[in-house]
Amino acid sequence: MSEEEHRAAGEAHAEGAESHEEAVRKSMEHVKHKVMVISGKGGVGKTTVAVNLAFALSMRGLDVGLMDADIHGPDVPKMLGIEDRRPEVIDGRVNPVHATPRLKTISIAYFLPDRNAAVIWRGPLKMHAIRQFLSDVNWGELDYLVIDLPPGTGDEPLSVAQLIKNVDGAVIVTTPQEMSLLDVRKAVKFSQVLGIPVIGIVENMSGMICPHCGKEINIFKKGGGERAAREMGVPFLGSVPFDTRVVEDADAGVPFMLRNTNVKDSFEKIVEKIRNFVERRQTTQTT
Repeated sequence: MSEEEHRAAGEAHAEGAESHEEAVRKSMEHVKHKVMVISGKGGVGKTTVAVNLAFALSMRGLDVGLMDADIHGPDVPKMLGIEDRRPEVIDGRVNPVHATPRLKTISIAYFLPDRNAAVIWRGPLKMHAIRQFLSDVNWGELDYLVIDLPPGTGDEPLSVAQLIKNVDGAVIVTTPQEMSLLDVRKAVKFSQVLGIPVIGIVENMSGMICPHCGKEINIFKKGGGERAAREMGVPFLGSVPFDTRVVEDADAGVPFMLRNTNVKDSFEKIVEKIRNFVERRQTTQTT
């Protein structure tokens, strides 16, 4: 390829990138608040937190979008009991799947031939899918877009942060055990390096009330999330107790926010702290 052809190819690539970024910008103009839910490692209940956060916000009369950016482990549709639905594509735009009248969702799971299909993609394909979720999905006017990211600090979280540019903040999910706390510190650092405000840390699976004796059993220890938040100088949003009914509800596609349990009561306080942080930050920026 000649030098002139190289230059032309480079310019075409730059123009394509700019057009993609512009499409994302225009789509996100209609979203008031964008919140990322992340974790340093898997198995801490991050998607459970993301699903119930989005559901709780919609229960408050807000219009909410829930974007499942976990390409290899897309569990959002299963947890909402809507895994058999399919989005409509009209004039090149994808209509998200409604979990409720006020809660819209998108996930790669909706596009797989069956629920057991594996997504075996390299980075560029995953990035393309995430970009389309942001720009080609007809989200409409939203009060909140909650983005459920895969564990770790790799391609997907980095791409979302770079594409949206004005993320309101990150909610970091951990369990009390020391191994999770090592990774949550990395998630905090990741957010800080990218200039994303850390809304706070949620300690999930924090203590279990024995259904037989009524005593609390600290399966994964307790208090580590609060200690990590204090050490890192970020807010601690609260603890979510472990409850076997949460597992049963998730398998049945029922958010625990629909149940009147101690889990729901604890999480309600966390949701209010997240909402207060985000909306207070918006007020500060506009004054």
